[in-house]
Amino acid sequence: MPPPVRWGWLDALRAVAALAVVLDHSSYVFLPEFRREVMPQFTVGRYGVLLFFLVSGYIVPASLERGGCVRSFWISRAFRVYPMWAAAVTAMLTLTLLGVTEWRAGPGSRSLATVAVAHVTLLQELLGTPSLLLVLWTLSYEMAFYLLVVALFTVRLHRRSAAIAGTLAALAAVSATVGAALPVSALSGAAGTGPLVALVTAALVLAVCCASAGTAALRVAGGVLGGVAALVLVAFNGTVAMWEGLVILAVMFLGTAVHRAEHGGSGRRRVAGTAAVVVLCAVGSAYGSGDDPHFTRRGWILAFLLAALTFGAGLALRHRHVPRPWGALGTISYSVYLVHPVLLAVTDGTLGRWRHDVPALEAAFIAVLLPLCALTYRYVEAPGQAWGRRLARRFQPGSR
Repeated sequence: MPPPVRWGWLDALRAVAALAVVLDHSSYVFLPEFRREVMPQFTVGRYGVLLFFLVSGYIVPASLERGGCVRSFWISRAFRVYPMWAAAVTAMLTLTLLGVTEWRAGPGSRSLATVAVAHVTLLQELLGTPSLLLVLWTLSYEMAFYLLVVALFTVRLHRRSAAIAGTLAALAAVSATVGAALPVSALSGAAGTGPLVALVTAALVLAVCCASAGTAALRVAGGVLGGVAALVLVAFNGTVAMWEGLVILAVMFLGTAVHRAEHGGSGRRRVAGTAAVVVLCAVGSAYGSGDDPHFTRRGWILAFLLAALTFGAGLALRHRHVPRPWGALGTISYSVYLVHPVLLAVTDGTLGRWRHDVPALEAAFIAVLLPLCALTYRYVEAPGQAWGRRLARRFQPGSR
C-alpha cells in the first residue's frame, strides 16, 4: 500500500489562490451583483494572483539552487508549465473554431505567426500580444521571473534576493510618479509588435542555450541576456503599469528571501525589513496611481495586503496538518487556473451571463470544474512532470 499523501502549507496557499481567481472570473457570469459590490473594495483576482506569485518566489529559485544546473531547471520548468498550457490553449482554440467563443488574441495588425510565437515564449503579454486565455498574462511575469532567477544564478548574485526585492520595490515607487505617463506596451508601440517578438525570441533562444551549456563565460552572457530582456519587458512593455510590474517581481523575490531566511541563508530581521519595504512601496505606488479608470486603488491595496497576510499566516502555521481537501486542491491548482477560463467560455457561449446572482450555478460550475481538473492533472500535468524529472536528472552534474 502506498504511503499516505502529506500535503504542505504551500499546497493550501495554492488552493486559496486558485479559488480566489476562479471566483473573480466566474462572478462575471454567475454573481454579477456580488461582483459590483465587492470588487471595488477588494480585487479578489489580484489577491489570488499575488498569493500565487509569493508561492512561486518561495519555491522556484530553490529548485534551481538545489539542482545547481540551469539546463535541468529549464527542462523541469518546461515540462511543468507547457503540457497543461498546451492542453488549455488547444481547447480554447477549438472552442473558437467552433464559434463558441471569440478569438480574444486576434492578430489585428499582428500576423498569426507573431501571435503564435509570442505565446510559445510565454511572454506574449509582455510582447504586445493579448493572451488567448486571460489568465496567461501571469505566466508572462512568471517567465520573466525565471529569466531573472537564472541571470542572478549565473552571476552568483542569487543569494541577494532580499536586496533585489527591496530595490525592485523602490524602483516601483519611483516609477509610479516618474513613469506614470508611459503607456502600456510602450516598446511594441514604438518598434512594432512583429519586430519586437522576433528580436526577443532570438534573444531568448540564445540566452537559454548559452546559459544551459558551453563555457562559464557563455553561461554568464546567456543568463545576463535573458535577465536584461525580462527586466526591460516588464518595465517598458507590460500590460499593467510599470510600477505594478516591478511590484510583481519584488513580491516574487520577497518570497525567495523568505525561503532563504527559513533555511538559514539570511537573517530573519533583514527579511522582515525587506518585507516592510516591499509592502510600503507597493501600497504607496498603488495609492499614487489612482487616476487610472481601469484601476481600483482601494481594491488592489486590500488584495495586496491580504495576500501578504495570507502568506504570512501560512508560513506561521507551516507545521500544522493540512486538511485533505485543501491539499488536493492545491495539487491541481495549476489545472484549475488554466481550465476554468475554458469552462467559462463554454458556459458564457451557451448559457450566457446572468443579470442577478445565481449562487446555485456558481456552485454547480465549481462542482464540474474540480473533477475535470483532477482528470487533467492526472493525465496531462502529472505525466509531464514525471517526464521532466526524468529528463532533468540526466543533465544533473555527475549524472553520467
